[in-house]
Amino acid sequence: MTPNLIEQFRVLPENLANHLQLTVLALAIGLAISFPLAIFVVKHERLRYPTMTAVSIIQTIPSLALLALMVPVFLAIGTLTAWLFGLEISALGFYPALVGLTLYSLLPMVRNIVTGILGVDPSMTEAARGVGMTPRQVLWRVELPLAAPVIIAGIRTATVWVVGIATLATPVGQRCLGNYIFRGLQTYNWTAVLFGCIAAALLAVLLDLLIGGLEKSARERRRRLAATSAGMLILLFTAGLAAPGAVAWWRDAPLDRERAAIGDRMIHDGPDRNVVRLGSKNFSEQFILTALMADLLREAGFRVEEREGLGSIVVFQALANNEIDAYVEYTGTVWANSMRREDTPPAWRVMDEMNGWLAGVHGIRNFGPLGFENAYGLAMRREDAERLNITSIADLAEHAADLKIGGDVEYFGRPEWYALRDTYGLSFEEMVSYQSTFMYPAVASGDVDVISAFTSDGRIDAFDLVLLDDPHEAILPYDAVILLSPEASQWSRLHEALEPLRRAIPIEAMRQANQMVDRDEDRRTVEEAARWLRDELDL
Repeated sequence: MTPNLIEQFRVLPENLANHLQLTVLALAIGLAISFPLAIFVVKHERLRYPTMTAVSIIQTIPSLALLALMVPVFLAIGTLTAWLFGLEISALGFYPALVGLTLYSLLPMVRNIVTGILGVDPSMTEAARGVGMTPRQVLWRVELPLAAPVIIAGIRTATVWVVGIATLATPVGQRCLGNYIFRGLQTYNWTAVLFGCIAAALLAVLLDLLIGGLEKSARERRRRLAATSAGMLILLFTAGLAAPGAVAWWRDAPLDRERAAIGDRMIHDGPDRNVVRLGSKNFSEQFILTALMADLLREAGFRVEEREGLGSIVVFQALANNEIDAYVEYTGTVWANSMRREDTPPAWRVMDEMNGWLAGVHGIRNFGPLGFENAYGLAMRREDAERLNITSIADLAEHAADLKIGGDVEYFGRPEWYALRDTYGLSFEEMVSYQSTFMYPAVASGDVDVISAFTSDGRIDAFDLVLLDDPHEAILPYDAVILLSPEASQWSRLHEALEPLRRAIPIEAMRQANQMVDRDEDRRTVEEAARWLRDELDL
């Protein structure tokens, strides 16, 4: 068994436990909502169409978008409950994912319950009323038993949907089997991608088989099969509810024993300050730096919780609302995304104005730069750049009309692109958007001629690309910095643990660490790259 595969199995218990718990609760809550709702609309025909339409509309929203939309909703709810009751509700992770998945589970269950009841032979219900049954008795003793196979089929469909869609909970901060997929896509780790897909598929098949047993028993009136399937489902659902807690206890037990042996030497700067929650975005560099920070924090005696794969806006909002304590950000991202600035001043001015805005508006502290910049840049194949005699973006502008450019999914809508386009008068033959993982193979294979590369990306060297100069300095500076939440800004022990990282990482070292994770041959894990970087920097 390869080290890569061993690593996937190592994190399987925690990923699977959280995925199973999320699935179980979403299905349970979805059924608890669907059942009375469906019965209500069966009895009130005028409300049937608008209700079914409303439930169906939910399905038209892309699942990833629905989960992402839950984050600002819970931010608003959390702000309201904190103001009214002093109760803080997390806007990241479990709760937004749970609500999104519950909404997605409604349509197949509501539709099948309604269809099943309405499909019961009218002569059966008439006969039941004829022998004196009340409407409630007709429902429970005649309609629901006869409709049971159709109803359970709807639950089976909802189950498969929820298991699959739950893999998309990673970008909103919920650990699940999607962690394999999102991290694997960004790090070219196809073993991790396949591992996550197979694990999710096996879980869906298992649940489908067990619920299918209930459906078959309802159709054929086989009580023993019903009891067996129901018993195994109850066991699995109970395990799902308890699994994350059990896995967390098992994970933390060695640390707890160590603390008990040496005495708790922690200094509490606030409630539960032994725990630091680190956020990260969804690309290799972020994973590596988060692993490096986690290593330093654990060595200082902290327990670290990681929420990886978050979007730029989501992770910033989470930090501002103390949902996470720290993450690595880039000055240009704050400038363009959060501050909504469209000018491109020098790096020192961006840093200075950003620090004042972060502290004044959000109470966030810039702990300090890491020492390198990961900016947007335009890159070409070396052979093409030499053939066309292109060394700068100004040179590129003369040939752009005959070339194709590729960018990550958000690049062509960002202020940086508009500034670069307008400064140099760039007009390409075609603009193509890619998930960032696939930009580099696209330019290497000739599908596009230019890409919006990231300057610290190890794939620049791996694919033998040339970064073009920016003589008019139209590209925003993107210095890597550590941002601390308003609460974490006050924790002296956290500052001490992270101090060795301040201005410690040159771009050459960061690019090499990134390449270790992204290259096809002799690939290293994120944790191995982080350890190499720490050794290289002598931290």
